[in-house]
Amino acid sequence: MELVSAFRVRPAEGERPGALAAFPYDRDLVRRFREQFPRARWREAEGGWFVPGTTATTRLDTWIAGEIDKLDLYADAKGRDAFVFEPLESQYLRVGEDLEVRTPYSRTVVEELRAVPFARWDPDHKVWRVPFRSYEALRGRWPVIEEAARRNEPEAKRQRRLEREPVDETALVVMAERRRRRYPVRMDEPPPLGEPVGTFRFGVVVFEAIDADPLEDVGSLERLGVYPHVHDHAGSYSWAHWRLPEWQEITWARPLREPVGSREKIRLGWWPPDQNERRERMRKLREIERAQRTRQGRSAPSEAAE
Repeated sequence: MELVSAFRVRPAEGERPGALAAFPYDRDLVRRFREQFPRARWREAEGGWFVPGTTATTRLDTWIAGEIDKLDLYADAKGRDAFVFEPLESQYLRVGEDLEVRTPYSRTVVEELRAVPFARWDPDHKVWRVPFRSYEALRGRWPVIEEAARRNEPEAKRQRRLEREPVDETALVVMAERRRRRYPVRMDEPPPLGEPVGTFRFGVVVFEAIDADPLEDVGSLERLGVYPHVHDHAGSYSWAHWRLPEWQEITWARPLREPVGSREKIRLGWWPPDQNERRERMRKLREIERAQRTRQGRSAPSEAAE
């Protein structure tokens, strides 16, 4: 990131005269900017600070020129030399034209990186970019950043959850099977592909493919106690691979007037879903959508001063 090109000024569009300024995020730099331009307001949609007035462009150019004079033009080279002399080695840090920090989401990580001068979030590559000029500041905060990242790794979070709660072996097996997106079905009466069907443990799903090879060790699968429809008959079952249904598939599926009996469910392991099962799946889909929006919002924090 060249220093001069990192500062940008352009005329603002609209009826109100003014200009838009964008520059690398740094708390002290933002503070000095606000002191110089107290009427400036951040415009998220346009990605810049709006400064009103017919002379805004001239005033911003003058301020930027003064700020560039204050900054050390050789700071990036010095920071790169400091990194070579005393490098940070971590799975969360990659070295290129700048320093790329990629970690699991952590509020602590975000707060620490926002405190590093000129650190910025790159939404396209989902990494934090830190120029070498800020290496010393990053190194000072790195122990806290790395510890927070490790604590938020999926396996570490899962381990803490297990330590807080009693171990449910059946639940662990169900979680593992859900991640594999597989389900044992009878080879002589397989479920229809591409249609929503009810299942044990996983609710309403859509099967996309069924393995041609039979399951030989059905006994161990039966002993897991996860699939009540599986009985120890080697060669009678194979893995069917499923996905969650889409909204349109759930909406268009015609519910049964009468729910399928438990005997038929246990015999096949799948069945046409009734109205209650469709509603439950739709509720779960809404929860998944909300969770995805929340994760996307957390993984792309707005750089309010960039």
